[in-house]
Amino acid sequence: MFSLPDAAGLVDLAATLGIHLAPEEAALYGPVMRDALRDLDAFVQSRLDEGAPTVLHPERARGYRPGPEEDRYRAWLWKCSIGGASTGLLAGKTVSFKDHISVAGIPQVFTSQALEGFVPDIDATVVSRVLAAGGQVVGKMMMNGFVGDYGRPLNPHDPARLTGGSSSGSGAALAAGEVDISFGGDQGGSIRLPAAYCGVLGLKPTFGLVSHYGAGFAFEPSLDHVGPMARTTEDLARALQAVAGYDDLDPRQRRGIPDGIDVLSGLDGGVAGLKIGILEEGFAEPIQPEVADGVLAAIATLERLGAEVRRISVPAHVELAGAYAGLVFEGALSVFQSGFFGFGAVTHYPASVITAIDRMWSQHADLLPARTKLNLLVGLLARRNFHGGVYAKAHNMRKAYTAAFDRALAEVDVLALPTVRTVAPFPDTIPADHLAAVDMNLRQNWMLLPVAGNTKPTNYTGHPALAVPCGKAAGLPISLQLIGRHLDDGLLLRIAHAYEKAVDWQAFTTPD
Repeated sequence: MFSLPDAAGLVDLAATLGIHLAPEEAALYGPVMRDALRDLDAFVQSRLDEGAPTVLHPERARGYRPGPEEDRYRAWLWKCSIGGASTGLLAGKTVSFKDHISVAGIPQVFTSQALEGFVPDIDATVVSRVLAAGGQVVGKMMMNGFVGDYGRPLNPHDPARLTGGSSSGSGAALAAGEVDISFGGDQGGSIRLPAAYCGVLGLKPTFGLVSHYGAGFAFEPSLDHVGPMARTTEDLARALQAVAGYDDLDPRQRRGIPDGIDVLSGLDGGVAGLKIGILEEGFAEPIQPEVADGVLAAIATLERLGAEVRRISVPAHVELAGAYAGLVFEGALSVFQSGFFGFGAVTHYPASVITAIDRMWSQHADLLPARTKLNLLVGLLARRNFHGGVYAKAHNMRKAYTAAFDRALAEVDVLALPTVRTVAPFPDTIPADHLAAVDMNLRQNWMLLPVAGNTKPTNYTGHPALAVPCGKAAGLPISLQLIGRHLDDGLLLRIAHAYEKAVDWQAFTTPD
């Protein structure tokens, strides 16, 4: 059923669109609108087959929410057991997913109690491909999401420290050895930051290489990536090879995305003869000296293994921050207003997820964190003041900024820099006073902080970027980031694998 406002309500509704109706005009609109809505209601209520993608292993137990004795690092939202064939690239591997990735039959809350009880009826493409490759799906992970009603995951290296976000549960569970592979989402560093703080590997693939179908968009679809996290490069490579490739359900994939990739056959190729560029802008202040020293030591190890190392400058690494912001604010508003999976694409739209999120946003928007509300309000004012010009320019500048990285990557094979310029920090203490708590949350907006300064650029340019554990400072992980050419994800994995074999990897990745 549907509701229709009276004439006075229609006047107010039209005003939200900048349309001014006289009351007598609104009275004429009402009957015509009722007929239109009646047709839409009949269509949405009809029992037509919507052609949803096939769900593998459809006979699924619902699983359970683990208690604190089983989830010591608060990493899991839900545990289950689906699939797990004896053959395939991921046979014998346990795999989990950040909770923005839908798994049919398994509850999905996006860390908001307003969605408690929602169960999607589709598998994201990465879930389908993991199952097809023999992986055993074992659960959904905590994330720093819309609200954060389910608490903060704890860092196994020091539970008093942050895990990084937003794929926070994935980083914590991997570091604790509770799962082999976890898939996260990355729009500004949300795979690589928790990988860095938790001492695991995290890959933001080339844009479009891994399908985003069935994974919710955070702010701006042209920045969003799904990628694997793991403790070893071989597991990471297996995960990427199992899920990468063209998917006609993901309209963001551009011409040139292959049907699949092979990164395992070249994993042992070593680094001899490769050129590594130390990205100078990646070491900009503020940076902890221990982090800079640890990353440079890791690069020196690669040099001893036969790589050629030189310093290189890419000013675009810093300069593109304005263009990135120009996308995020209005992009967030567009996703909020048009629906969780966007608008206008010729693909399958997962209605169960879309309607659940839209219902939450329309009825519980006041539950959103202050920083998320800020992003929406800035987006609204940007649109009103600049009439789409900021968003358009931010997209249009992508070609030039991407070319700046491409020129650098024509001189060297990869760029090397810290993933993040500090070790995992302590969380801020939330004030008891409401206004003070709101003010703190506003100032924690990662869009306005330098924490993601080294990770956001490749979300904008689409280049692959890999976080690699490379040491510790006072027991806390340090992380090297490698940036490669488009679709050269395999080379990043090859370099990381050579490094993993050359160092005391367990000391870098295992909590003390």
